[in-house]
Amino acid sequence: METDRPRWRSRDWIIAVSVLVVAVLMLVGFGVDSGPGRWIAIVLDTAVTVSVLVWALRRTRAQRKRYEDDLTAWATERAAAAERLRIAGDLHDLVSHGLGLITVRAAAARGMTGAGAEAERIDALADIERVGRDTTTELRRMLNVLRTSNSAPLHPADTLDDLPAIIDAANAAGLTASLDVSNLSAVSPGVQLTVCAVVREAMNNIIRHAGPTRAHVSIRRDGDALLVDIADSGPTTRWRPHPGAGHGIAGLRERVTALGGTLSTRSTVDGFHLTALIPDRIAS
Repeated sequence: METDRPRWRSRDWIIAVSVLVVAVLMLVGFGVDSGPGRWIAIVLDTAVTVSVLVWALRRTRAQRKRYEDDLTAWATERAAAAERLRIAGDLHDLVSHGLGLITVRAAAARGMTGAGAEAERIDALADIERVGRDTTTELRRMLNVLRTSNSAPLHPADTLDDLPAIIDAANAAGLTASLDVSNLSAVSPGVQLTVCAVVREAMNNIIRHAGPTRAHVSIRRDGDALLVDIADSGPTTRWRPHPGAGHGIAGLRERVTALGGTLSTRSTVDGFHLTALIPDRIAS
């Protein structure tokens, strides 16, 4: 928190100035007397002045160093806390996405009947194995990062070009999702990353709560902002929701709010509706 930020408070110069004022007043008190007493007073006042200045400078330098050390430690702690929150968000997305895909795929295969049911179950098991292996590999990679002090491996940030792949992954999990992206012209990298996060989390939520239903994603400009509109057709017949911990939407709302935007959700007659309005200053 900003209230925990170290503050530099020093009264040394107030003390130093007060002592110098007293020394000057004492010197003035000797008047115009030119005897040896006046010269002794001048020498003593000069010595006191120099001593006080040296003392104040040394104290200030030491206090400044302590303040800078405290500020560095505070900034390091805040950076570590922010990194822990980022990793927690990544772990949430990873586990939520992987388990959501497995759940939907298994439930859809179990409900299959007819001549092609056995083949569908075999395909479902193959998909579940693949998703489980990929999720386990990614979890192991992230845990290795947490165990070491080295930086996490760099990877390209999501862009709007990744949206079709996000929709394809949702369709592979059983959704019937469509994407409509209007001409957005230039979009800042941070907004592109947030848009992809919103769409991915929305797809995961639809998979968990509504099962293999229909969903539509629309992204367009609204003045100097991007409007992300996502709606689904509601739970499919006999689908049992698999709610998560409830942190996904809350984390998205914080992320969108940090960019000066808004995120709202509401239940409709036919399903669920999510709307995110994200300012994009590059367009202004």
